[in-house]
Amino acid sequence: MPEFDLPLDRLESYLPDRREPQDWQSFWDITLAETRAHDLAVESRPAAAYLPNVITSDMSFAGFGGHRINAWHIRPRADVQGTVVQFLGYGDGRGTPLDWLGWPAAGFATLVMDTRGQGARARRAGNTGDPAGSNSPYVEGFLTQGILDPHDYFYRRVFADAVRAIEAALTLDGTDPEHLAVAGASQGGAIALAATALAGDLVRASVIGVPFLADVRRAVRVTEERPYFELLAFLGTHRSEAETALRTMDYVDGITLAAHATAPAKFSIALMDTICPPSGGFGVYNHYAGPKQVDVHPYNNHEGGEADDQVAAVEWLQGLWS
Repeated sequence: MPEFDLPLDRLESYLPDRREPQDWQSFWDITLAETRAHDLAVESRPAAAYLPNVITSDMSFAGFGGHRINAWHIRPRADVQGTVVQFLGYGDGRGTPLDWLGWPAAGFATLVMDTRGQGARARRAGNTGDPAGSNSPYVEGFLTQGILDPHDYFYRRVFADAVRAIEAALTLDGTDPEHLAVAGASQGGAIALAATALAGDLVRASVIGVPFLADVRRAVRVTEERPYFELLAFLGTHRSEAETALRTMDYVDGITLAAHATAPAKFSIALMDTICPPSGGFGVYNHYAGPKQVDVHPYNNHEGGEADDQVAAVEWLQGLWS
């Protein structure tokens, strides 16, 4: 395992201090109340007729600020075992329905939420803008957009979108509210964790892989990899505002979110991960308030367990809901 992070015997018990702002709960309560003041306004139309064995919809709903958030909804034609709301990695977009047939093939419906503003730097194209923009300077990318004010921060909008995606999924044909899960890796893992914490008992299970935004204050001290490099660059150039920026990060840090999440969860952590350091993953896991289990990959970087993680997640959900 890499020398930049803690040794394994310390990682497994790593429990960093939570830096939860005093108004953390009211901040998110107000954020969600303002978001829900807009009608959910789910819109859906048939798509991907070339996939006759699944039912596919090109859909959208109103997220933070009432902004339209695009998604795919794909479900098996046979009995649906549950619904998985899928969140995406950094810079990724929803792509095409062909990219998301794994869950339906295993018997689950999936709603794949586009991440606002993203989908132009990774392998899949996105289809959702970010009308809110930002009122402060930022380093190219998304991590520091609006970072000088938690109310203006990019991930405030994204996490509110994620809760609305869950609420939108609950309106769709084939969704059983007793069998609704969230899933994601890297940025998607951070969003899945946030959705689990903020949506309360709407989420019945959570799959969280190699999570981003985990123990952020430590991460920027131990890795210079992107996306954390964006925050490191901001802190290095906006020296007098560094603590203001880090306080904004405290509102979205997975260490605090984990302590507010209670649904059964399956984690994966890679010990050679130089992008999302394993100490952050273990910090989130050890703070997680609900039933949990973790798969640890000693010889993998940020790819984690890849297909093995996907198979393990499918089998875990099938066992959980059988």
